[in-house]
Amino acid sequence: MGEVADSCASGVSLGVEEEFLLVDAVTGESVPGAEGVLARARRHRWARTGGSFQTELLTSQVEAATGVCRDVPGLAAQLRFGRARLAEAARAGGMRLVSSGAPVLGGAAPPPSPGERFARITAAYGTVIADYQACGCHVHVGVADRETAVAVVNHLRPWLAPLLALSANSPFQRGRDSGYASHRLVELARFPGAGVPPWSASAADHDRRVAVLVESGVLVDPAMTFWLARPSPRWPTVEVRAADAAATADEAALQAALVRGLVGAALADLSAGREAPRLDEQVCAAALWGAARHGMDGPALDPFTGRAVPAWRLLGDLVARAAPSLARTGDLAWVRAVVEAVRREGTGARRQRRAAARGRRALLEALARDTESGVLPSASSGAPDGGAGAVRGGPLEAAAVVPGAVGPVGDAAQDRGGLP
Repeated sequence: MGEVADSCASGVSLGVEEEFLLVDAVTGESVPGAEGVLARARRHRWARTGGSFQTELLTSQVEAATGVCRDVPGLAAQLRFGRARLAEAARAGGMRLVSSGAPVLGGAAPPPSPGERFARITAAYGTVIADYQACGCHVHVGVADRETAVAVVNHLRPWLAPLLALSANSPFQRGRDSGYASHRLVELARFPGAGVPPWSASAADHDRRVAVLVESGVLVDPAMTFWLARPSPRWPTVEVRAADAAATADEAALQAALVRGLVGAALADLSAGREAPRLDEQVCAAALWGAARHGMDGPALDPFTGRAVPAWRLLGDLVARAAPSLARTGDLAWVRAVVEAVRREGTGARRQRRAAARGRRALLEALARDTESGVLPSASSGAPDGGAGAVRGGPLEAAAVVPGAVGPVGDAAQDRGGLP
């Protein structure tokens, strides 16, 4: 534990927690198989630096956490390892491992995972917990202390919506198209205080706010906050939970690189004495809702100006802010290449809808293949090293001259009915 904490260098170290669904290999419906899968997965290869396989709230979910990493190639290797190990363990039990922000094909509501804390959560929230199988991609970036973490979170608030839009990977709800790119965020809205965190003046201010929620019974404990960015209650990190579970390891690594770049930009601002702007809470919440509704395929709300802009333009602003930090870590060209691949292939939500047009079996196979391979089709090959061969430019520059442009034509007009 101490070794993990000591390795969390400020603005450099990073790690990712990925939540997955377990589904029946034939029907594609969620199944309560976590206990057997975790027993077969055994110890994580990077356990010494924090890597682990864990239970989640419901028994149809499992989690893979990387150890503490210093570079994106190392992180990507751990992401692929975690997926491969869990996928193998799932197949051995007649299941498939699926990375989606919400269940695609439904199934009976699975029971909660065993344990005193899970029992307390179930008792506190009642039917709100029933069938809550939302899965996210959580990114941790090391910071010096809690004061720094709270100040960094203030700077991250405007960027949570484009991070969600880029990651959108949960368009279905129990076999029907929800009409949202991220139905996971709709599911998360069941809980008190979910969404963009409030602006906090200090760590003490943040902690007082959390204490009020715990004392009133709104939260089970201080680690239960539902905000999409927060100082980690366990590690010396900033934890960003905006993203849906990533369809591929490439996209999970992309989220991690972008978040680390944004943290680097925030640390630079703080070093220069620049405090985060106190943006309107309702505008930030509306921007997040718009990202969940449209993903990258519709208008986005710029929380700085309060104006609607193309989603790709807002993402371009995000990458521009993170660019100096990404350049220092050698990740900028790789990030641009993978963003370009998402532009060409579509977000996870778009790809799910394309696969669903061919039927339930095609959707299940596409989800499992992306989860297990970890590779985003048409992404730049090779390690994310920022090499000269990586694709440059792409959607970020194109968005400035073709406002509102989206990916392949036709998906947005697709029938929103049930899966064939």
